[in-house]
Amino acid sequence: MKEQTQPSRRDFLKTSGVVAAGLGAASGLGIARSAHAQGSDTIKVAVIGCGGRGRGAAQDRLDAGDNVKIVAVADVFERQAKGAAGFLNGLNDEGKYKGKIAIKDDAVFSGFDAYKHAIDADIDQVIIATPPGFRPVHYAYAVEKGKHVFMEKPLATDSAGYRSLLESNKIADEKNLKVVVGLQRRHGVDYKAWVERIHKGDIGDLVYTRVYWNGGDIWYRRRGQEQSEMEFQVDNWYHFVWLCGDNICEQHIHNLDVGNWIHSKGDVFAHPIRANGMGGLQVRDKNPDKSGEIYDHHAVEFEYADGSRMISQCRQIPGTWSSVSEHVHGTKGFGSSCWLNIEGQRWNAPGSPNHFKIEHVNHYKAIRDNIRTNDAHYGAISTMISILGRLATYSGNIVEWDKAVADGFSQFPYGKALAWDSEPPVLPKDGKYAVAFPGVFKAY
Repeated sequence: MKEQTQPSRRDFLKTSGVVAAGLGAASGLGIARSAHAQGSDTIKVAVIGCGGRGRGAAQDRLDAGDNVKIVAVADVFERQAKGAAGFLNGLNDEGKYKGKIAIKDDAVFSGFDAYKHAIDADIDQVIIATPPGFRPVHYAYAVEKGKHVFMEKPLATDSAGYRSLLESNKIADEKNLKVVVGLQRRHGVDYKAWVERIHKGDIGDLVYTRVYWNGGDIWYRRRGQEQSEMEFQVDNWYHFVWLCGDNICEQHIHNLDVGNWIHSKGDVFAHPIRANGMGGLQVRDKNPDKSGEIYDHHAVEFEYADGSRMISQCRQIPGTWSSVSEHVHGTKGFGSSCWLNIEGQRWNAPGSPNHFKIEHVNHYKAIRDNIRTNDAHYGAISTMISILGRLATYSGNIVEWDKAVADGFSQFPYGKALAWDSEPPVLPKDGKYAVAFPGVFKAY
């Protein structure tokens, strides 16, 4: 799909104004389903991806409203699915969750097709917290089946996944599905007030932003004697590009999303036009107990059509400067999340409820009160920004947005049936995985 074929902001607003017509025409989701949660009806939820983030999102959803019930779980690993079912069912013993979880044995699914069984169950909404590489496929299926979606970030690991997201978003809008993405800063009262003042021009014309996710190393699970190569990689999904997109996608997307939000001036489809950067695998590669193919540091400069810049860093190296933050510089002032210095006067954003909680509260309200909501529009853009940055650091060259979107190749094996004895997209040689080499790696 060429970038020009993306829906414009005007097209999106036009579509949003024709709610009834879109609902009437959409297959698999009538007005009755979209409105069913208003009043006292219970929103039935399935959790797909039962690791720490999936369980955390499930609890956040339970806290979001009274009329919510988790009825199904799914994970590629049987141990994870059963463990999550036991954990969540156990919450029924706690007062505030009593009666809000009812996961029967026949609603605990495992395997690579487990997501289909969970989505096909009698549910209204799905939480997708699987490794990011699977997300375009799982999102597309949930939208096809007419389910409301909460999904974690990033939404894809490659350009092909981004193009799939755009198609799914169109269908989600036609069906008036409520979609929220785990870029939780967008829901924070503090961040909203901060960005609003920047967009109002309180610090003058925007010159550049700086965004960081610098910290220590990440988890790693040693290879089991009986593990297939596919099982090892999925178990260590953060260390493989086809599954996580590298740390610039998996973690740094939060900061890139805030930076793009600032640069967008209210246009949900705004994005940089090009990027250049550098990065590498310097420290983790020296550790004989770890293996994988992602970088441990990236530094990228993103350029916008108006000439402004977003300067980006992310790093996973112990003993180095740590910062998870966003900063803005204008012609009349500057600031950091979430305060501004406006011509010498400091302004602080108001306090905010827990961002992880409030995104689920907002989603619950959107479903219950039939409020048009689709975070996956800006979620897809921010995902592609992180992919653009990775392509720039891997190649060592300037990478153009239009070319990356149209011609970027697939990392994930879309359309292939996966099993534990399947061959993954990357294989080790003498126990080591090839790492992208700048000047040799081709961005497209």
